[in-house]
Amino acid sequence: MSGIRILLSLLVVCGLAWGMAAPAAAQPGPAIAAASDLKFALDSVAARFKADTGRDLTLVYGSSGNFARQIEQSAPFEMFLSADEDLVFRLADAGRTVDRGTLYAVGRLVLFAPHGSELKLDAAFADLRAALTDGRVRRFAIANPEHAPYGRAAEQALRSQGLWDSVQSRLVLGENVSQAAQFAASGSTQGGIFAYSLALSPEVGKLGTFILVPAEWHQPLRQRMVLTRNASETAKAFYAYMQDRPAREILRRFGFVLPGEAS
Repeated sequence: MSGIRILLSLLVVCGLAWGMAAPAAAQPGPAIAAASDLKFALDSVAARFKADTGRDLTLVYGSSGNFARQIEQSAPFEMFLSADEDLVFRLADAGRTVDRGTLYAVGRLVLFAPHGSELKLDAAFADLRAALTDGRVRRFAIANPEHAPYGRAAEQALRSQGLWDSVQSRLVLGENVSQAAQFAASGSTQGGIFAYSLALSPEVGKLGTFILVPAEWHQPLRQRMVLTRNASETAKAFYAYMQDRPAREILRRFGFVLPGEAS
């Protein structure tokens, strides 16, 4: 992979930028590993869960690929919400989970331009193509496709439009999709592709404009959750809660397509 590789620490950069949870032993409740596209949505779900049940959780956000490797190495997570269902299947086949999990959402991508960027947004990516040619886009943010499902989908979308070769040398790679959103929204790049759920948050949305990337330009971002073999009663309760109406309504509000619903 060529391009500008900015792989800053998740806990330093994304933790400070978006208020992410760190896996600190002092934090209460079971440790829940969650894909970083869930940051704002899952924080809202966890707050509702706390209000309804009185139970605490420790939410840890990052790239799904990295979490899968950590769980394979016996990291003490009790539940995993992945942005790529194949990672859950891999863990299940390795005997690390109680079953093959449940599909909880399908994610979407956006093309984002921060305020002040010369990049103009259009559904066909015509101006992105022009801006890569005339030099208006010098840096462009996506998550690292090597371990972040949203980065892989962003690469697929760019390849589908014949833009991958042009953009590669200008890529700023986030360790996960939330870090890619931070790079794009901060104005340190002229644009980026990241999760719709992050763009819909007030913290990110106020920093620029965005349009949805056509879903047919990339493989579906089928997101699956699963309990690990050491899941506590609280983790099991949260797993069930994620399938109930309050959690589903929050996920829908943050742009996720729910199982059984059309995109």
